[in-house]
Amino acid sequence: MSEIIFGGRKAIEDTPALISLVNCNSPLRWDDRMLDSLREYVLAGQPVVVTPFLLMGAMSPVTIPATLAQQIAEALTGIALAQTLNPGCPIVFGSFLSNIDMQSGSPQFGTPESGIGLLCTGQIARSFNLPFRGGGGLNSSQTVDAQSAYQTMMTMMPTFLSGTNWVMHTAGWLEGGLVSCYEKFVVDIEILQSLMTEFTPLEFNVESLAFDAHVEVGHGGHFLGAAHTMERFRDCFYRPFLTNSDNYERWMRLGAKDTKARAAEIYLKKLEDYVQPEMDPRMKQELDEFVAKRKSQLD
Repeated sequence: MSEIIFGGRKAIEDTPALISLVNCNSPLRWDDRMLDSLREYVLAGQPVVVTPFLLMGAMSPVTIPATLAQQIAEALTGIALAQTLNPGCPIVFGSFLSNIDMQSGSPQFGTPESGIGLLCTGQIARSFNLPFRGGGGLNSSQTVDAQSAYQTMMTMMPTFLSGTNWVMHTAGWLEGGLVSCYEKFVVDIEILQSLMTEFTPLEFNVESLAFDAHVEVGHGGHFLGAAHTMERFRDCFYRPFLTNSDNYERWMRLGAKDTKARAAEIYLKKLEDYVQPEMDPRMKQELDEFVAKRKSQLD
């Protein structure tokens, strides 16, 4: 299908159009399906994210150093195979590292241990001069609540701090990835935009140091009406689209909508306003024919 869209096999080999996630069947095993996928993508020159899938206590030892060592072994074997098949093919060092609940055996997300693993794996990937995949809006909550938010932040903050190059499962996750949720998607976008602003490097110059504003305001004044403020008030701070900072009385008067309710209004409006982009009729016909052909072959 990518060849149809982008103009043939050579076009996607010269400029990759796809990226594939290939998971190791931890501990220390690559199964046939994953290896077949890796081979197809690598020979076509498409990037592959080679990712050990590690839940400490079940698929790796319970200690983080042992899990990191296992992760290196699993990732590098997949990367070495890819480079053997097609030297120089694009590769991403992947990591999906968390732990299980030792009482129930269920997967846990947004844990301190997963955050430590992210921070360490970022350094490991850079030591090999490889781009790094990790993190996401991972959480174990069943609904859009405080748990879903703080577990997501416990994963997204180390994702940013570790210098992650490519992130999957960034928005919409609930219940360990078993459920996708529109409201959670909106909440996660708010979190992401806030973090992107927080991690934007500061610029120190005459304008940002604002000596003229201090001269204008002087001792004991305020900066609300200062010329420096008036020139920048529209975009000087990140403006949240979901967060509510009204006082309690105004919040009650306007319907007492919590975060989930406000997120629902936003996603419903986005869906209502969506306009499907046009597609070239000939390309659509060719894609439909390809899908029909493949379905008949699979049946």
